[in-house]
Amino acid sequence: MKKINWLLLPALFYGTVISAQEAHSPGFLTDSSDTRPLNEVMVKAYEQNRKLTEVAAPISLVTKASLDRFSNLSILSAMNENPGVRMEERSPGSYRLNIRGSSIRSPFGVRDVKIYYDEIPLTDPGGNTYLNELGFYNFQSLEVIKGTAGSLYGAGIGGAVLINSMPSFWEKGASIDYTGGSYNTNNTDVILHLGDDAHRTIIGFNHQTSDGYRQQTQMRRDVGTWETLLKSSDKQTIHAYILYSDLYYQTPGGLTQAEYNTDPKMARPAAGTSPGAVQAQAAIFQKNFTAGFSSTYHFDEHWQNTTAVYGAYTDFTNPGIRVYEYRQEPHFGGRTVFQYKTWFGSSLLQVNAGAEAQKGFFETRDFGNNNGVPSGLQLDDKLNNWTYMAFAQADLKLPGGWTVTGGASFNVNAVNITQFNVTPPVTTPIRFNNKVAPRIALLKTILPDVSVYASASRGFSTPTVQELEKSNGIPGPPLQPENGVDYELGARGSFLHDRLFVDIDGFLFHINNAIVQRIDSNGISFSVNAGGTNQHGLETYISYRLVDQANGFFTNVRVFISHAWHDFHYATFTQDTSNFSGHRLPSVAPQTIVSGLDASLKVGLYANVTYTYTAKIPLNDANTYFAGSYDLLGGRIGYRKILSKKLRLDIYTGIDNAFNTKYSLGDDFNAALNRFYNVAPGRNYFAGVSFHWTLK
Repeated sequence: MKKINWLLLPALFYGTVISAQEAHSPGFLTDSSDTRPLNEVMVKAYEQNRKLTEVAAPISLVTKASLDRFSNLSILSAMNENPGVRMEERSPGSYRLNIRGSSIRSPFGVRDVKIYYDEIPLTDPGGNTYLNELGFYNFQSLEVIKGTAGSLYGAGIGGAVLINSMPSFWEKGASIDYTGGSYNTNNTDVILHLGDDAHRTIIGFNHQTSDGYRQQTQMRRDVGTWETLLKSSDKQTIHAYILYSDLYYQTPGGLTQAEYNTDPKMARPAAGTSPGAVQAQAAIFQKNFTAGFSSTYHFDEHWQNTTAVYGAYTDFTNPGIRVYEYRQEPHFGGRTVFQYKTWFGSSLLQVNAGAEAQKGFFETRDFGNNNGVPSGLQLDDKLNNWTYMAFAQADLKLPGGWTVTGGASFNVNAVNITQFNVTPPVTTPIRFNNKVAPRIALLKTILPDVSVYASASRGFSTPTVQELEKSNGIPGPPLQPENGVDYELGARGSFLHDRLFVDIDGFLFHINNAIVQRIDSNGISFSVNAGGTNQHGLETYISYRLVDQANGFFTNVRVFISHAWHDFHYATFTQDTSNFSGHRLPSVAPQTIVSGLDASLKVGLYANVTYTYTAKIPLNDANTYFAGSYDLLGGRIGYRKILSKKLRLDIYTGIDNAFNTKYSLGDDFNAALNRFYNVAPGRNYFAGVSFHWTLK
């Protein structure tokens, strides 16, 4: 692999600050994302399709401009700008998403959060989401719904994420993007945009590699996509796509505090009869294929329907510390939503009702791991899992700026596990109580762009198929779904002619039968119900545009701050002889602050600077170990220019962790032998270039 020439970096390090989406001066490259203020952005959450200030829910937006503030290698930093959202990277390619503490269930990957890719669920019927199958350029924007969202999205007490893959504005053409960075990191993306606004086709390919910043952390990902959006008539829009991802990444394993202090870049060493990560050749080989189709049809001025179907297949191979696991996970499903709108005098009624269903036919085979070679069948299971959901929601927009929302979903979840490594095979049916997830909300618009809201909802999460068994395939402790009640009170809006945007939300969240992860001395992970939790918090996002002058020397200057205060404790939790009642919930920092400064100059220079503070995080239920607090500083500086009528250029460079802070990211919570720590990258650099050709 070709390494980047770091001697070029000083030549690029000049300029000062803004976000790309605000660079709208004539003659300069403008981002193809939506450039409206946040209060004007339309969101799809809860099937509202309304402005953010008209939706009574805690929602964070990750726009294309937010994504382009960083290195174009990962969405992690852009996600972490939002209060209550924490995305972690345990090693390159190994992501974990934490919304208000949801990652306590995830040794890796994403659980307890329902994720949709456009109109279809990316979360499989087993409750797991392979978010790392997507490359950076598969995201145009994201909507993060925090708190329970079960009234329309089913299981996922941590919330829901709606991924949008289609750009807001269409431009026929082609683009080539390359980003290189420390640790021999390379990311190349080629995209073709064909057709006009009513007949869109996107063909893309992404190739990303890295040697990693720890021992045993190499990664490679290839993603190929085909997507089309066709407005077949004034009444119907058809959306179809195919996505294939081939991902390989090594897994270094967690370290004890002594190992972390001695050599944080080392992989997990051998201990007793357990081999080390290098000896076991610990890694993940993951292939994902997804094909989806959706149709939106407007019957008349009152009725419309959106129906989506998909099929997906995951091939997952994981040589772990002791177990060599193969998983094949074909599944299919669909979702349909009918919408009815009508006026009653000066009141508008909108009703959404529909259903979602998923069916999986999973197979898992576990072998012993003999220095990276499978040996001796230990487990041969077939898992027939399914989930069904029916939902309805009514929104009544009343005179005087009032909007009332009420909705609920009815959910059925079940799995049959058949063990074929015993004679005769044994089938164990597991049924969870049918769950009803209601939600009510009230919103009051007090100024044209300012609103306050309150909501109350009940949510739930069933155990994933991985949580029902230990990571070595042996059935784990019996589990019950976790469920809880969430109360929200918030306000958001724009002031001072859209220069100032404020979004603040307070919540009281009580969970029963919380599911938490444990890891035994052999590296085997399993899950247990942990009684109840009390989760209280305040999340604030404030953005202020200091300068907005298209013809000024500075065309735009913007500052923002994001703050989360979380007071998360166990209510009543006793396990064996240990009483953890009142202890802090592992995985959650009590204080997180992210602030930034963005600016652009008329000559085409731009820069983005971001500062992050994270307070210390409990690592175990006993609260005897903590990941230390840390401060991070990073930035991106570049130059955007329209070179001709058809060619645009963006060249940039940047730095992450400028303080060279030593800290742990993606910790292994409740790990046996206190192997909690996974060091994050130290000071590192990146640089890139993007060419975009417009075809008329």
